[in-house]
Amino acid sequence: MTPLGYETIRRLPKVLLHDHLVGGVRPQTVLEMAARSGAEPPAGDPARLRDWFAAAAPTPEERARRLDPVLALLQDTGSLIRAAAECAQDLADDGVVYAEVKLAPEQHTEGGLTREQVVDAVLEGLRVGQAKARLFGAHTDVRLLLTAMRQAADSLEIADLAVRYRHRGVVGFDIAGPEAGFPPTRHISACEHVKRANFHLTLHAGEGFGPSSIWEAIQWCGADRLGQGVRIVDDIALADDGSAKLGELAAYIRDKRIPLELCPTSNVRAGVLPSLAEHPVDTLRRLRFRVTVNTDNRLLDSTCLSEELARISAEFGYTAETLRWFTVNAMKSAFIGHDERLALIDRVIKPGYADLETHRASAAFFRQEDPW
Repeated sequence: MTPLGYETIRRLPKVLLHDHLVGGVRPQTVLEMAARSGAEPPAGDPARLRDWFAAAAPTPEERARRLDPVLALLQDTGSLIRAAAECAQDLADDGVVYAEVKLAPEQHTEGGLTREQVVDAVLEGLRVGQAKARLFGAHTDVRLLLTAMRQAADSLEIADLAVRYRHRGVVGFDIAGPEAGFPPTRHISACEHVKRANFHLTLHAGEGFGPSSIWEAIQWCGADRLGQGVRIVDDIALADDGSAKLGELAAYIRDKRIPLELCPTSNVRAGVLPSLAEHPVDTLRRLRFRVTVNTDNRLLDSTCLSEELARISAEFGYTAETLRWFTVNAMKSAFIGHDERLALIDRVIKPGYADLETHRASAAFFRQEDPW
């Protein structure tokens, strides 16, 4: 069968687990916020600004620093509400029915806001954006993940903030930032606080650093999911005949069904992998890891979830059945309750794909020649 195209994928229900709020601000919004604050943007029009953000960088850390001009603009309540509202609207327009968006509160306090005020503003913006999307018939459920930075020393405070907001739209705690030199074990107290509260934990690991970072995130910190995790392939020996021998860590992650929040375009743009063709998303899929596909930073990568799925579909020949598998994987791995996950799978995701198959079958029927 022919791989699905972008427009078809955009109409399908999708689930997104790894998306940074700061990395998804619209270029036009960056320009308008810069004009209001008197800041000088890196480029003067939306197209050139998008190109500036999307240019390749040699490391994930250097790419992340390209977002500094955006961070400088998101230091007040109004800007945070606008960014979050537009995020929810953009995800709804992309056919994302459920999303978990990452926010590092400590990065938005330079203008005098407290961390609580930052979280309140973003949650309000998400509510506004979802309400606006519903006016146009688009429905999405966007939750928040609070992120602590590996290079900082306040992860316990962020973890406690996440737990305190667990019934107000925050569904988990995350740790991000440079892996090299900043192991996740520096933040064990924060991770233990989250686990003792019976709350949810995802850690960025296995992108800029290899299996040792993944091992610490899982075995020391107790991560429920791996943010990125692409370097788990370093613990898998692939033979010429297509067979694979899993190392102990890779086997453990597969056996325990620990989800991988893969971000293919981001991995290539950040220099983690030389090309999409060499990305292990298909290898990990064939080996039946709990693979999910995500955007990471939509502004940095000039992408959206439909675009991500269209790219890997074209590269690896995926059909609707495979894309549904990725989507159900992601929904099973979400940090909301079992009943909510099951309802979205049974009432939204599976019917959405069934409608596609019905439509395609009907179209194929009417393309047949009249036998008379």
